[in-house]
Amino acid sequence: MKLIPTEIPDVHLIEPQVFTDSRGFFLESYNQQKFSEKLGITVNFVQDNHSGSHQNVLRGLHYQIIQPQGKLVRAVVGTIFDVAVDIRRISPTCGKWVGYELSAENKRQLWIPPGFAHGFLVLSATAEVIYKTTDYYCREGDRTISWDDPDLGIDWPIKANPIISDKDSKGQAFSTAEIYE
Repeated sequence: MKLIPTEIPDVHLIEPQVFTDSRGFFLESYNQQKFSEKLGITVNFVQDNHSGSHQNVLRGLHYQIIQPQGKLVRAVVGTIFDVAVDIRRISPTCGKWVGYELSAENKRQLWIPPGFAHGFLVLSATAEVIYKTTDYYCREGDRTISWDDPDLGIDWPIKANPIISDKDSKGQAFSTAEIYE
């Protein structure tokens, strides 16, 4: 497992070791001991989520103000542009974002700790995304920041009008969003 640093020190791009032969491939997508000892990520995952989306679907920017979730995100079908936004008020990188292409082909994962908003854009015809979370979903704490907030200035690789949910179309401005102290 290879840890690739990002511009936000707490967010990590993870490249698994992939073993290939004439039959296909094998990789460990998660190994608690390696995450803890090699990567320094000591968390307890409690829930796995799996979503399927069509091209140009944009999901996010989501977070929970109650029961904040750390997420280990990967695309198992297709390609996405995955984004993490630091929304920890006391962080020196508050309001900064990082974005990476995750795909079934590159097999990379993004570790996003609690205290970040998360979203992704589907770049391929379809995509399936699986992510592990460090806490359970809490409807009362669920929040959304507008994906196109000019204060964040996320450089989404958009080639057509994004397809967004009604909930996401009502996302708050970063400047007025309830964020972590």
